Amino acid sequence: MQFCPDCGSMMHADGEQMVCSSCGYTEGKDEELAADYVSTQEQDESDVIETEEGANFEGKPKAEAICPECENDQAWYTIKQTGSADEPPTRFFKCTECGARWREYA
Repeated sequence: MQFCPDCGSMMHADGEQMVCSSCGYTEGKDEELAADYVSTQEQDESDVIETEEGANFEGKPKAEAICPECENDQAWYTIKQTGSADEPPTRFFKCTECGARWREYA
């Protein structure tokens, strides 16, 4: 990682330049350091977990979970990190019988 000498923010590569995302400072890439830089791929749609009201849970993994509405014992679920990285993830459920939605915190 390279940090801006003006404001201290992290810089990102833009062609042959390193650009500060905060203040716009630019400088040429240091070719010695460039060998150590790692680029990441963009996230594609298959990695996105839908948790809002209209999300389609059908086809997601199922778990044994008691529905608070109809007491059915099967629900589709997704897992999402809703807090900081040192906190456990949240599980979102949708009943396979009545469609009720709820969440559980570990």
